[in-house]
Amino acid sequence: MILTSVITGSIFVVEVVGGIITNSLALISDAGHMLTHLFALLVSLFALHFAAKPPTEKKTYGFYRLEILAALFNGITLFVITLWIFYEAYHRFMHPETISSGKMFIVALMGLIANVVCVYILKGDAHEHEHSLNVRAAFFHMLGDTFSSVGVIIGAIVIYYTNWFIVDPIISVMICVLILIWSYKLVMESIDVLLEATPKEINIDNVIASLKQIPGVDDAHDIHIWTITSGMYSMSGHIDTKDMLISETTKLSKEINRILSENFKVGHTVIQFGCECKINNAHNDHNHNETTSHEIH
Repeated sequence: MILTSVITGSIFVVEVVGGIITNSLALISDAGHMLTHLFALLVSLFALHFAAKPPTEKKTYGFYRLEILAALFNGITLFVITLWIFYEAYHRFMHPETISSGKMFIVALMGLIANVVCVYILKGDAHEHEHSLNVRAAFFHMLGDTFSSVGVIIGAIVIYYTNWFIVDPIISVMICVLILIWSYKLVMESIDVLLEATPKEINIDNVIASLKQIPGVDDAHDIHIWTITSGMYSMSGHIDTKDMLISETTKLSKEINRILSENFKVGHTVIQFGCECKINNAHNDHNHNETTSHEIH
């Protein structure tokens, strides 16, 4: 990811200079896109570094949420930059400006080559960190930048042969729409994690159904599943069983956690057991909530 950051930073400078020289808003838009990716990559490196730090006495879950905060900030930054590009594109629609299409083509081609290289590098990183929201975001952003560079190249060719300078702001708007779609998804995913929403990959009803199929489990309720960071899920819940020894609930909790880990990728659980007990051979059953908690990391 460090090499990708260096390549992205270099092309950002080239496209900014090229956009100013050629007077191309499309190139400047692509450079803005590059800037957000560069920032996203640097913040992702920062977040992944701190996420690897062990938990402390006060931060008992560690620093995993830094990655999510970084992803949220990246998404908001993307959104703000697109607003500026939309504003500039509007003025270009009203008053098209002359563009040096030949130089625009060369700079865009350099950007395309750099993007292809970065996508290839990040593809390996995305596979290695398949659950990382930031790494996946960086990969898809660079992939999007590759398509936007192709669009700028096509625009340069059209302008060269037709002198339709209005093509430049049209391409800028198309790039902005692409950025907005991805930034919206990134922001919403980040907010869901911060609000501890149930991961979209997990269906609570399916979890409860799987738990009820385990021998010894009578019922499962008050199930809550949330995301600590990308790909790291936690669950708390109540399991109703028949009267049994504490040692038996320990065995049962291990089986529950095996099922949750294998089927739903839940790695940390807090389970409270409850049972219906008969006391002193009484004719009536009395509900007696004996609870034990087991934290599985």
